[in-house]
Amino acid sequence: MSLAFRDVACVRGGRMLFSGVSFDLQSGDAAVVTGPNGVGKSSLIRIAASLLAPFEGSVTCDTAQALLTEASALDPDRTLIAALRFWAALDDKPVANTRIARALSALDLNALADIPVRLLSTGQRRRASIARVAASGAPVWLLDEPANGLDTVSIARLETLIAEHRATGGIALVATHLPLAIPHAQEIAL
Repeated sequence: MSLAFRDVACVRGGRMLFSGVSFDLQSGDAAVVTGPNGVGKSSLIRIAASLLAPFEGSVTCDTAQALLTEASALDPDRTLIAALRFWAALDDKPVANTRIARALSALDLNALADIPVRLLSTGQRRRASIARVAASGAPVWLLDEPANGLDTVSIARLETLIAEHRATGGIALVATHLPLAIPHAQEIAL
């Protein structure tokens, strides 16, 4: 399993955001994309997710991906558990209920499982979005600013989830302007 960028360039609004970006992530690897606002961190994640075509270069990924962006991607009118079940059913992986239960527990969301997503606080919605990624069963996690809106305890939970995902052979590509403890991650400074 791998995710690789080869001499990737990104142009948005007629402006070159970055060029010559190359990296290769294998099972258990992580990369952290850093840089100031507007430099293209989110665009790099979108390119990795095939939502944005690179201006130059190529991206290859030979396995399923789960994407976390600023939008929660959870139906606000469903309960949290129903919203997570919806996504897990789309992922077409076995033992969805087990993965959802683990994700809820890991992110301290069990008490909120029957609450409509629209009633969750900003931090709770962010943890719910991370739970969606964790419950997906996807080997590659593409995380765009995952720590936004999280308190220090929730950031520690996120760091633990990423470490556990990598320990089981998963890959994490994380764009962030906030410091995250992701040991032995490649740094991609834009």
